[in-house]
Amino acid sequence: MNWRDRILQEFTPQVAPLTLVADPDSLLMEAGILQTIQARGFEIVSFEDAIAFRYLYESHYRPRLKRGETLDLVVVLKAETQELQKLPYDLIKTSRKLNFSLGNLFPNLSYTVVNVLDRGDFDALYQAQTQHNPQELGDNATKDFVLRHVFNIDPDFIKQTSDLLLSLLRRHSCNQQIPTTLDERLIQILRERKLFSKLPLETIISDRQAFYTLLQQNWLNFVTQKLTKSPQVSEATGTYTTFTDLPFDNEDIRIYINNLFLEGYLQPINADELGIIPTNLQLNPWMKMGLRIDPKAEKIKRSQDLIQLLDSSLPGSDAKYQDWLKFAQTWAKLIVLWQEEKLSNLENQFIVLQEKLDNAFFCWINLHYGALYNQVANTPVMLHQIPRFLERHLEASKTNKAAMIVLDGLAFDQWLILRKVLLAQRPHLKLRDEVVFAWLPTITSVSRQAIFAGNPPAYFPNSLDTTAKEESLWKQYWSKQGFNGLEVAYLKGLGEANSTSLVEEKISPKTRILGLVVDTVDKIMHGMQLGTAGMHNQVRQWAELGLMSHLLDLLLENGFQIFLTSDHGNIEATGIGQPKEGATGDLRGERVRVYSDSTLRTNIKNQFPSSIEWHNLGLPAEYLPLLAPSRKAFIREAEKIVAHGGASVEELIVPFISISIINNILLT
Repeated sequence: MNWRDRILQEFTPQVAPLTLVADPDSLLMEAGILQTIQARGFEIVSFEDAIAFRYLYESHYRPRLKRGETLDLVVVLKAETQELQKLPYDLIKTSRKLNFSLGNLFPNLSYTVVNVLDRGDFDALYQAQTQHNPQELGDNATKDFVLRHVFNIDPDFIKQTSDLLLSLLRRHSCNQQIPTTLDERLIQILRERKLFSKLPLETIISDRQAFYTLLQQNWLNFVTQKLTKSPQVSEATGTYTTFTDLPFDNEDIRIYINNLFLEGYLQPINADELGIIPTNLQLNPWMKMGLRIDPKAEKIKRSQDLIQLLDSSLPGSDAKYQDWLKFAQTWAKLIVLWQEEKLSNLENQFIVLQEKLDNAFFCWINLHYGALYNQVANTPVMLHQIPRFLERHLEASKTNKAAMIVLDGLAFDQWLILRKVLLAQRPHLKLRDEVVFAWLPTITSVSRQAIFAGNPPAYFPNSLDTTAKEESLWKQYWSKQGFNGLEVAYLKGLGEANSTSLVEEKISPKTRILGLVVDTVDKIMHGMQLGTAGMHNQVRQWAELGLMSHLLDLLLENGFQIFLTSDHGNIEATGIGQPKEGATGDLRGERVRVYSDSTLRTNIKNQFPSSIEWHNLGLPAEYLPLLAPSRKAFIREAEKIVAHGGASVEELIVPFISISIINNILLT
């Protein structure tokens, strides 16, 4: 029996129409448990806001009970058992009650430590507990146990620079998320042993970008030492001083370094400027991966290698959501490279990979998407969880400020274009790239509203055809968290020359949380006739105007931590014909149609057999999307368009970027 089985054994269908669960540690929200419970026919609702819950219950569930429909509803309260008594009496008297807690699952481990772990890490922890049967452990002993058995990090085996480098490469290459308290414990142990005194452990252990920056700067020094006549130790540049003993030539390390160059996390350096001795390079041919010798040939090879890497690492139907988030970022890098240098000899491989990706991703979301919107994680999994993430940032200090910028319609590959321009204009920016899932259908009125509401679309059914209520939803969310009206601001329609002055007028010394909408990319998309390549070109030209850089300058100068995201991405699609629906469609998008009647949707589905009747997961019961298949659109046959609304990786997995200023931490 694993830890999930101990919970799942309590969920047998048709035992009671209503089950109340006290779940203070969000165990039911773990993806595997949530999906299994849903597969058994249960519907799960979180009780967070009494008014919102009452609306949902009265409009969606009570009518079904009155009609005598079969119902297995689970209402989850993130609180201790006694708090169930505070729920509405009509629910209490007709329900069964359950409670689950970490203390019952891991009785001998420190609750404080275990509670900060991602619920997906409990598999390894439960297995280790069963195998090693530890006595009662305090905080530090629990941290050591978790580091060793969950994250495969044993400080006792980190004695040389190569040991540390390998450990960090394994961690950061898969973007493994480890709680801060465990990082601090690892650093404490290494510092007490007086190891790696010249390395900035406090940053490179926890911060992926800082680690890659250190590698990038030291790669130049390593190449100089190995391949030129007169090796020289570089002076401090930027964030870190070079550290001359990083063992890039270790055989195990080479594999990771090669992939970092391939995936674009490290950039090759120009060989012409170094005076490389050819015989030295012949003795170290593996180093070519990090050198720019023949740019055109290297782009071709990188394209080919990326296609092979992505093809071999395509997540399967049982993959974790984190696998798809990581894959999407690498796929975006291939898209950018492909649009720069379309290669006829690789076109067939690219198209085959794209088709495999589309099929695999839709298969996965068809099985797992319903478990995403209740996930509990350290960083947002879906867009509507961003406000709660910002709330934690603001709770850390009464002086903290947060600005959320929504770049309407920006796909992650287009973010890479914008990112490159921003860093050229503002080298001091620290950009931390993450991605999150948007809402399906991937349209502004659904997905963008979910961001500002901080809730799934089912909680704002009356405004799903407009964005006019975003400001009130945004302010309503923050009011419930205890912020007054002067501390919260919202502004949309940005992206033009006057944007900075408009924002400057909007904020005041009391403003602590700011929501902004920049809609330029969405406008570019809806007028785009030149496909993905045209989108990249237009986004680049817009970025080069400096409007985004000036906006970021203003926010940083006013002390805001900036978080940038998008409500949906976009793809280049081909027409399959326009539905003959008269006035029956509630929403007529190019990649999605929405109906309020299932019969009407089925009629259009019959016209387009390959279209997809999407489940209304997290949506109101009467909101019924019909998605265009794969890379198709409901427009005239064979016509090309850049559009959104569907379920491709590019539309559904969008940027979530934290933006700050680099701290100049130097090695001594």
